[in-house]
Amino acid sequence: MVATVRHVVDGDTIDLAFAAGGSERGRLLGIDTPETVKPNTPVQCFGPEASARTKELLAPGTRVLVQRDSEARDRYGRLLVYVWRAEDGLFVNRSLVVDGFARTLSIAPNTSHRADLAAASSAAAAAHRGLWGSCAASDAGGAGP
Repeated sequence: MVATVRHVVDGDTIDLAFAAGGSERGRLLGIDTPETVKPNTPVQCFGPEASARTKELLAPGTRVLVQRDSEARDRYGRLLVYVWRAEDGLFVNRSLVVDGFARTLSIAPNTSHRADLAAASSAAAAAHRGLWGSCAASDAGGAGP
């Protein structure tokens, strides 16, 4: 599916407008970024940086290719998606992990890219990139590598 980014909510949540019509809030699959806007949750270590990176990668108006996995929505009604930038094919979910802005979060049955994302996470952690070099595991939240 082709969509255009309308707004980045935080590091792993975006608002999309679809070429076929309609708008959706999308949750990036396979990853988890530290919280910045979750009600009753303090801003977590590296959360602002993760949100800023997603905003940099997906500025409003960016055309993206969206792929779903086995389940279409999470319990909050958000569309569960893997996202690639149309202009250069960058796999945004993976890019956030590679650069240390996100940890992996694999929830069955949505596991299509689990192995790739896990390998990227291990490499980022070993290199102390991003949150791996800035936060204690308990400070950044997330599910771990």
